[in-house]
Amino acid sequence: MIRKLAAVSLFVSFLAMASSGMMMFVIEKPSFTIQMHPVHKLFGLLMIVSVIVHLSFNYRALLNHLRARSAAWVGGVLIVLLVVLYGVALNKPVAADLAQQMDAAAAKVEGKP
Repeated sequence: MIRKLAAVSLFVSFLAMASSGMMMFVIEKPSFTIQMHPVHKLFGLLMIVSVIVHLSFNYRALLNHLRARSAAWVGGVLIVLLVVLYGVALNKPVAADLAQQMDAAAAKVEGKP
């Protein structure tokens, strides 16, 4: 039963993350991104939990996939790309006054004081 719940939760959270992410990608307005942030964040957390449960049931299959040289190579390239993009993003500062305004707007949308 837990396996079925994890699969459905993973599917729905993927749909939510993919659709909200694509909308933020296409509609390049910070105001829209801030509006979508609560949805994207909540379903991102659900996706993390669902992936952990899914992997706990299927880790052997994943290890078998990684034994294929091409799959391991693609996984390695994607991990390197992720680390490089994180590095680029974290080293591209946002002006302090702008960051403060954006953080305040996001808090207001999420209903935080």
